[in-house]
Amino acid sequence: MNTKTSGDLVSNRRATYNYEILNTFEAGIVLQGTEIKSLRNNGGSLQEAYVKVIGDELWLIGCHIAPYSFGNIHNHEERRDRKLLMHKREIAKLRIATQEKGLSLIPLSFYLKEGRVKVKLATAKGKKSFDKRETIKARDEKRNIAKVIKQHK
Repeated sequence: MNTKTSGDLVSNRRATYNYEILNTFEAGIVLQGTEIKSLRNNGGSLQEAYVKVIGDELWLIGCHIAPYSFGNIHNHEERRDRKLLMHKREIAKLRIATQEKGLSLIPLSFYLKEGRVKVKLATAKGKKSFDKRETIKARDEKRNIAKVIKQHK
């Protein structure tokens, strides 16, 4: 899950390191003209992005989509807030989860589904530093086991 899968346009690789992922959701996103072209060229970053429920709407804040290289004066703003599209009942569930349980909403990736860009969201709980050390230790052990298995083949 840490690495970029084949269908992802942009992924948030640090999310699984900094957060414990509890549930994942799919949301649509409202994009302007050149943003989709830039995303198809892997011109985006979700490193500092987060999702906030404002009123009855979801907003993606802090996401960076690079300007399209062949764009003109109608190119998009790089760090504007972008509206996410979900059903109202799903948004209500997310609002309750983030308020009551102290969870965060973070974007995990942008990907294409039937020609449209979707955002993979997650409700997540922040990890403490000792949890991060355990994550590193588990990843290193997994890597060492894979290396030993590969050598014995």
